[in-house]
Amino acid sequence: MCGIVGQVDWEHDLTLQKNVLIGMTQTLIPRGPDAEGYWLSPRAAFGHRRLVVVDPIGGRQPMIRQRGDHTFTLIYNGELYNTPELRQELMSRGYLFEGHSDTEAVLLSYLEWGPSCVERLNGIFAFGIWDSKEEQLFVARDRLGVKPLFYSEMPKTLVFASELKALLKHPAISPDLGTDGLSEVFLLGPARTPGVGVYEGISELRAGHFLIYSANGLYIRRYWALPNHVHEDNLEKTTAKIRDLFVDTVQRQLVSDVPIGTLLSGGLDSSAITAIAAEFLNLNGQGPLPTFSVDYAENDKYFHANDFQPSADGPWIERVSQTFGTKHTNCTFKIPELVEALKASTIARDLPGMADIDSSLLLFSREIKKRITVGLSGECADEVFGGYPWFHRQDSLEGTTFPWALQVQNRLQVLSPELIERLQPQAYLRRRYEEALAEIPNLPGSSTAIKRNTECSHDQKRNARIREITYLTLTRFMPTLLDRKDRMTMATGLEVRVPFCDHRLVEYAWNIPWEMKALEGREKGLLRRALTGILPDDVLWRRKSPYPKTHHPHYLQAVRTWLIEILEDKTSPILPLISQTALRDLIKLSDTLPSGRPWFGQLMDVPQLFAYLIQVNFWLQENKIRLI
Repeated sequence: MCGIVGQVDWEHDLTLQKNVLIGMTQTLIPRGPDAEGYWLSPRAAFGHRRLVVVDPIGGRQPMIRQRGDHTFTLIYNGELYNTPELRQELMSRGYLFEGHSDTEAVLLSYLEWGPSCVERLNGIFAFGIWDSKEEQLFVARDRLGVKPLFYSEMPKTLVFASELKALLKHPAISPDLGTDGLSEVFLLGPARTPGVGVYEGISELRAGHFLIYSANGLYIRRYWALPNHVHEDNLEKTTAKIRDLFVDTVQRQLVSDVPIGTLLSGGLDSSAITAIAAEFLNLNGQGPLPTFSVDYAENDKYFHANDFQPSADGPWIERVSQTFGTKHTNCTFKIPELVEALKASTIARDLPGMADIDSSLLLFSREIKKRITVGLSGECADEVFGGYPWFHRQDSLEGTTFPWALQVQNRLQVLSPELIERLQPQAYLRRRYEEALAEIPNLPGSSTAIKRNTECSHDQKRNARIREITYLTLTRFMPTLLDRKDRMTMATGLEVRVPFCDHRLVEYAWNIPWEMKALEGREKGLLRRALTGILPDDVLWRRKSPYPKTHHPHYLQAVRTWLIEILEDKTSPILPLISQTALRDLIKLSDTLPSGRPWFGQLMDVPQLFAYLIQVNFWLQENKIRLI
């Protein structure tokens, strides 16, 4: 994986602005700690930071190839999983390869097929290609948006980069935050609207899209969408298809020239990846498989089973590791480390994120990187196969907003009346929600129109609603986890792959009827059936448990103390945005809550709310953000 930066300018000679390019690129050193490269021409300039995973010599970037009188220059961040097939087809068409990197496969694919090359790529990617003869820039992002890409269009110029921090290093781009940006941070963050870059003048290239920029202007096109058809396979065929696709996906993603392992929680998703990876590596003489888990000091002392976290992970991790003979490392962190990492995780994400969920992953990634460079993780199975509680709760099925929007109500309690008046939260949420619903492809017998048809049965209306929730989860919530995974891991020079985001698997699962997905009345029931025989039965049917949090009361004490210090500092930039009275009342109330992970009211995670506000204040301060 890598970090990329590029600029096209129709007025200024970019060969005279190398210092600007270097400054932007250097912000991405954590993404690419192994090498750097620059390419400049009067009209276009590229910067690249590289994390070496495949073909150390042949994959150097920027990569340049000639075809006729056209010179093509590529910068690329990502990983392809169908490189052998692409190489074979391109070689049959007369292309010669100088190495075995997927970078070269991407560039030669563009030479052969132009913009439509993206439809042939199986992988996670964001890349830019400059055609010197046509003076045209092509930039593309993978179908599910696993790899990030942001851009800013200004008069006569376009700048793009892997991360916001790189764009903010450009002298013409300022960290200005308007009403929509504030709304994204406080009302939707971190599940922000696709395409929105939060800062004024910055946009995100949406997943499954590409852009073309030339003297004629900017053109953006969607090249991939969820397919829309009636699922005709029976249960037996569907189960076999899911199993075959998943096994193939995991095995494809084990290709690496550097040490590789898996992130193991003992849950269904990571355990399945671990089982397949361990067998594959052992058969190829590359075992045992390194596996890694995360925990917190004294967590076992304070953990209490509940509906949200029905069981501790430790015994299940040991069960899976022993069953498949992995070389396991458990990474345990102390509360002061977790709290201090709130700053570093905010820098890594460029925005306030998921508080301690981010900081713990950042610490976890640092430890993993000491032993391996590539990992496989179980993210996105819940989105693809319906694992979250909101797929099953009646209030979600009857809801008229994003199923996870409850956290917004929690934040509104501590925002200033002036900010609430400016943001108009309910109207903003409604607008973004209706925009998302309008994107959902109609399927005969399961369209939104069913819900409005009084003659349709209860089951038809329920299925239509679940289809809506599935789309919202795939396109609005899943990017939150992908963004978190990319930023926290790449900030430590660790590449993590997500097999459940293979577009073939996502496409196939999208149209499977809910009755199949929720087989036997269980979350991810179909996936469990497909993995039968791959995992032990007790692991296979273990109840879902989310990413582990600390339950130590010292965590609440630490973030509460930090937040009080912020309130006492009259220069804290968050003060005009919050209700100090309401927040102080909540701080007092939190002192009376029981030890462990304190919850208050209707699912308010008090420590996480406090940590999030700490992140917001640090983000405003660190980036010298100007509210406009």
